[in-house]
Amino acid sequence: MRRVPVVSSNIAEIGYNESSQTLEILFKSGSVYQYFGVPDRVHRGLMNAVSHGQYLHQEIMGRYRYTRI
Repeated sequence: MRRVPVVSSNIAEIGYNESSQTLEILFKSGSVYQYFGVPDRVHRGLMNAVSHGQYLHQEIMGRYRYTRI
């Protein structure tokens, strides 16, 4: 999955596969998480958020199934 770099204190890159609705987050710690069933509107919201980390915590974490890869 292609990821794009973002300006964030904790997140290094964000990727998204629209057909599978999979969101991939590379944290600056080196951990990579995939979140499943994430609608494109949520991905767009994350990418356009003033704070990517805050949006991730408020709108994605705890709402979507995920795995660490």
